[in-house]
Amino acid sequence: MMNRNQVRKPTTIFADEKTRSFNQEIETSFQLIQKRDGRIVAFNIEKISNAIFRAAQAVGGDDAEKARELAEAVVIYLKVEKQISLPAVEDVQDAVEKILIENGHARTAKAYILYRDRRTRIREGKSELMDTVADILVETNRENANVGNSPSAKMLQIASAASRHYYLSRLIPEDMSQAHRNGDIHIHDLDFYAKTLTCLQIPLRKLLHNGFNTGHGFIRPPKRAMSAAALAAIILQSSQNDMHGGQSFAFFDRDMADFVSGSGEGEIYQAMEGLVYNLNSMHSRAGSQVPFSSINLGCDTSQGGRAITRNLLLAYEKGMGKGETPIFPNIIFRVKRGINFEPGDPNYDLFRLAIRVASTRMNPTFSFMDSTFNREFGTEVAYMGCRTRVISDRYGEAVSDGRGNLSFTSINLPRLAIKAKGNLQTFFSNLKEILVLVSRQLYQRYQVQSHLKVRDMPFLMGQGLYLDSENLRPEDEILSAIRHGTLSIGFIGLAETLHALTGSENYEGPDLQALGLEIVRYMRQVTDHFSDQYNLNYTLLATPAEGLSGRFVGIDRKQFGAIPGITDKAYYTNSYHVPVSRKISSFNKMRIEAPYHALTNAGHISYIELDAPPVHNLDAVEAMVRTMAAADIGYGGINFPIDECHFCGNRGVIESECPVCGSMDIHRVRRITGYLSTVDRFNEAKKSELDDRRSHENF
Repeated sequence: MMNRNQVRKPTTIFADEKTRSFNQEIETSFQLIQKRDGRIVAFNIEKISNAIFRAAQAVGGDDAEKARELAEAVVIYLKVEKQISLPAVEDVQDAVEKILIENGHARTAKAYILYRDRRTRIREGKSELMDTVADILVETNRENANVGNSPSAKMLQIASAASRHYYLSRLIPEDMSQAHRNGDIHIHDLDFYAKTLTCLQIPLRKLLHNGFNTGHGFIRPPKRAMSAAALAAIILQSSQNDMHGGQSFAFFDRDMADFVSGSGEGEIYQAMEGLVYNLNSMHSRAGSQVPFSSINLGCDTSQGGRAITRNLLLAYEKGMGKGETPIFPNIIFRVKRGINFEPGDPNYDLFRLAIRVASTRMNPTFSFMDSTFNREFGTEVAYMGCRTRVISDRYGEAVSDGRGNLSFTSINLPRLAIKAKGNLQTFFSNLKEILVLVSRQLYQRYQVQSHLKVRDMPFLMGQGLYLDSENLRPEDEILSAIRHGTLSIGFIGLAETLHALTGSENYEGPDLQALGLEIVRYMRQVTDHFSDQYNLNYTLLATPAEGLSGRFVGIDRKQFGAIPGITDKAYYTNSYHVPVSRKISSFNKMRIEAPYHALTNAGHISYIELDAPPVHNLDAVEAMVRTMAAADIGYGGINFPIDECHFCGNRGVIESECPVCGSMDIHRVRRITGYLSTVDRFNEAKKSELDDRRSHENF
């Protein structure tokens, strides 16, 4: 802190006659100063004085006169000692630091240096923001494969870029912001940091039975399947407009069953076909994308529930108007012994139908209610297409409806391993440090979110979609509701991490598998500790974002160079997955990845990759699903290329041009991060990962 006895008058800082004579002219100071962009503007000594005073205030100082005296000393130093006639901004700032330190104001100097550094980063961030805006004006970025290139999409991404800049510069604490910028961590959906929540399992039954209001009038409960399906689409759209992540129905077959009474099979099919059409054309988020929608079904054995499941699968199998594969919804078929998994089970025919549809469309994926970590909940567990799973709750019963993930942040595991240089003690020590940082960041975000009000999310909270939000008023804060949600710590690149720590690429070997499980088990233990520490639902997530894997490896390659097998490709391997380029059987892949499902309680997925649609070998596909179940997988899917000619409708594996009509207009559908998408919307990291994929043999 500066105090009056510490400050030396400008006349005593420099003792020579030249200095004393200059002090008589100090009031005129410099006339001009050069800004960083080259502009020459009027010099104002008050700006120096104010900057010193703000730095002094930061450490308890309160004397503006002292700050003015030190500002005058800065001018003397520049004119007399440095003999500068036209100072630049950097010259002045360097001089301020020097004068403060030499005159015994080290604490003030430190505060000034930190302030200067912050201003520099804000300035650089603004420049980066302008470059980002310029790029978006040409084309939207491809981190999100569900964002189009429309004017509204570009406007939304420009706003997103500005929001990210603001939060990193102004709202998020310095150590957390810097960790994100440096690539130690990645704060997902940063542009929505203080605005809303991530995702939700929507209580469809409640909304359909009670009716709801989307803002311009009350919508009464439907009476038939057609109107119920139409309202279900509107509910998904309205909920996503209030959130930044996916929207899902946890019990679609059960919740829709009450509305098929009196409806024939044809009407139910038309209702489901209309739902598929709506979810691939109904836009949300200012028109920039269709809702990220997921539908869980398969375990309702009532006549109505079976009819809903059957006809939704048939409508999805038929595809869009020209037979194109629907991108949405992501259908998740629950597998459960005694209900649908064995011949003779009441819904076994629907399980076989699900296998048939998955063999041509890649959807549905399959969730396993009998896995060791799901079976205690019966058929209550629901997933989302991206792999999210929300079930245990410190503030209530373990249910899916009305709950979702609040936010998640991922750790750059390979970087920790590279820095450890093979020393496991160092690796685990640094891992603990970064886990603690992420836990604090998630809690800080949670505190920001908890102060949002019902009116900030008028459909999500105002219509009682979120658990315990039913009795909240528009001006109430949402803390009592969102405490039911989860805060997730994610990770990416376990394969590269093991390579960096051991020098071995034998990911399937027992030694590396044991170390991989030790790492993820440790992360889960620490995450569970955070749940106790904060009394919140902290969970561990197998991060789904391939775009993030490209961001992390790009930053690390600049810092550490191209390390063979680690940073020498365009992406890090997804979460705990076996590297996609690996030659491995589907059985061994499931065996290796299955133990990680039990540890990643916030969500997980495993894939079996094929060269072509297995439409002619349904028994083999069923065998794959049974392999997943036997391995103790929680959620899995079967991947293969889907290429469709826009001109003639031919579907298969098409290399370049359609073999039937010669058209080059090919619709190429692939699964990425759990959802389906088209290849033209992938970024370079996703395309590179796609090119490296190899089929899993011996299925």
